[in-house]
Amino acid sequence: MSSGIQKLLLLGAGHAHVQVLARLAQHRPADLDVTVLTPYPFQTYSGMVPGLVAGRYTSAQCQIPLEPLFKAAGARWVQGRVTALDAVAQTVQVAAAGGNKGAPDHLPYHRLSIDTGAIIDRHQLDATMPGAAARALIVRPIEAFAALWPQVLELAQKQAVSLAVIGAGAAGLELVFAAEQRLRDACPAGASFTLITGGGEPAANYPEGVRQRVLRQLKRRGITVLREACTGVDKGLVHLGSGASLACDVPILAIGTHAPVWLQGSGLALSDSGHVQVNACQQSTSHPNVFAAGDVATRAEAPHPKSGVYAVRAGPALAHNLMAAHNSQPLKPWHPPQRTLNLLSCGAGHAIASWGPLHAEGGWVWRWKDRIDRAFMAKYTLPGTPTPAAAG
Repeated sequence: MSSGIQKLLLLGAGHAHVQVLARLAQHRPADLDVTVLTPYPFQTYSGMVPGLVAGRYTSAQCQIPLEPLFKAAGARWVQGRVTALDAVAQTVQVAAAGGNKGAPDHLPYHRLSIDTGAIIDRHQLDATMPGAAARALIVRPIEAFAALWPQVLELAQKQAVSLAVIGAGAAGLELVFAAEQRLRDACPAGASFTLITGGGEPAANYPEGVRQRVLRQLKRRGITVLREACTGVDKGLVHLGSGASLACDVPILAIGTHAPVWLQGSGLALSDSGHVQVNACQQSTSHPNVFAAGDVATRAEAPHPKSGVYAVRAGPALAHNLMAAHNSQPLKPWHPPQRTLNLLSCGAGHAIASWGPLHAEGGWVWRWKDRIDRAFMAKYTLPGTPTPAAAG
């Protein structure tokens, strides 16, 4: 690692790293060797997954093909996952994925960027919600969830289905609305739907007006709301904090995510929750050659929700700062927006919009969201990549 070639290692291909790759595709310095470590040949765009569940999009329409981006950026793709990180030795240990038997056991770097996306630590999950790791359909990793959803549709063709979504944030709400819309039609024997909030109100992080709109939609669609915690999952049962149990064929887990376990012992400065502590330039506060963005990172001076909206917004600044650091140029701070446009889908065809205290809903909001999502996908799907057909 003493030559003039500098090694940039991108861990993960999340929303921010897709934009880094697009920037590298426009111009990659000749003295920069780029490697991407990620287990999938595509990125599933989380904003479109509720539309996939509702039957509005196909799986392919929700995926950004990564191999064309890797090729255009001149990046080497290693199909695998990180298992350990040593920030002092500047190496990452690797576990192969997707049948890739040729993956190296470790990767060195001069500069590292981490955007591995949101995860659920199944060991932590089982400590608080026994049985959920084995028996619930977990939303993260989102690629696995999207691949398993067709099995729910197959089950609905055979029997009456009771479905419960555990978690009443944006992800849980969008999924319960989408599942209700799809399974009402797909389940000849009937279906029932429950939202388990964890004890609070649905959409608790939204303004009161948005919460009331959400509650009206839940009531209109016949979705039962249980303001209780889930304390465990058994076969056919979801256990509740009150001591009662809910009969459930399909428990879907859409709760808050965890920090990757492999960050522990890495030597990087971490937050109390175990996420990478970064400064305004998305640079590790302990190791300036390490950057992080998206759900894996935390900014103490500018906290913001861990959502795809912020990961997408962080991408251009991360791309700029990685190139600036490589060229020994000043970095630019990224300021998370104090307000973001939130578009909450209530199944395909209807959505709720909020901007600060302002809110509205209707079919026009869903069409607005659809245009935004399709535009994001088109921006990072390179010319010549086959365009998937619309879902029926």
